[in-house]
Amino acid sequence: MDFGIVFANTGPFVEPDAAAAFASHAEAAGFESLWTVEHVVVPAGYESTYPYDPSGRMPGNDDAPIPDPLVWLSYLAAVTSRIRLATGILIVPQRNPLVLAKQLATLDALSGGRMEFGIGVGWLEEEFDALGVPFDDRGRRTDDYVVAMRALWADERATHHGEFASFDECVMRPQPRRGTIPVHVGGHSDAAARRAGRLGDGFFPGKGDHAELERLFGVARQAAFEAGRNPDVLTFTSGGNGAIGSRALDEVGELAAMGVTRVVLPSFLFWQDTEEALARYGAEIIAKAP
Repeated sequence: MDFGIVFANTGPFVEPDAAAAFASHAEAAGFESLWTVEHVVVPAGYESTYPYDPSGRMPGNDDAPIPDPLVWLSYLAAVTSRIRLATGILIVPQRNPLVLAKQLATLDALSGGRMEFGIGVGWLEEEFDALGVPFDDRGRRTDDYVVAMRALWADERATHHGEFASFDECVMRPQPRRGTIPVHVGGHSDAAARRAGRLGDGFFPGKGDHAELERLFGVARQAAFEAGRNPDVLTFTSGGNGAIGSRALDEVGELAAMGVTRVVLPSFLFWQDTEEALARYGAEIIAKAP
């Protein structure tokens, strides 16, 4: 079982010294990955419903800093050597796929192949409006962009003709160290699970109890099978709010039995006494996990 930290680029870790120390201590404690969140802008007074809190609002204030995930990860790539650098998630339909493919490949190459690409379609309609990007077609746009980016990463001269992206004989260098970058589809809906099965290397549900996670994993596996892919190659990442406290190891074992390969913990668990808290979790849980 691998362990990661989500919401990594929030709270005290938006500051450069704190972020660098956090990443170094997480790596030393045995954490496998850091997962960033993003919003380019948060329009004040938004009315869209945040799907991960009963209040329908994001945690914190609208003006809480959220550094750009790729810039933040690039900064930390230079002060670490093993920990994987992940977006969890990056809102794909808001970005130009050729520019994004180049940014991700560059970061992957410079970090020695440590990039993990967690993707989402987004929920904040007012942000799409501010960026001038259509909201209603964001799912189809995401699917098309993923296919286009994979072509740029893998082909000597990439050609792609989709609904939203189209290009011929494009050379993009550098390419990722391993020929591609793992794509982890985020979201807790059946649509996200099916997208993971059709297109993803992994699935990262944003929420759900054990029964719901098992159901969603089944949806993803079935979608992979229907798309002619091997369902067994999918990896599953799950939030680890239950993987703390006296039942932590039991929770990790139960998730592993369901097929989860990575547990991620929220960064706020480590906002205080960061080095000690990370080291303690590494010794008490990571070192003993299945």
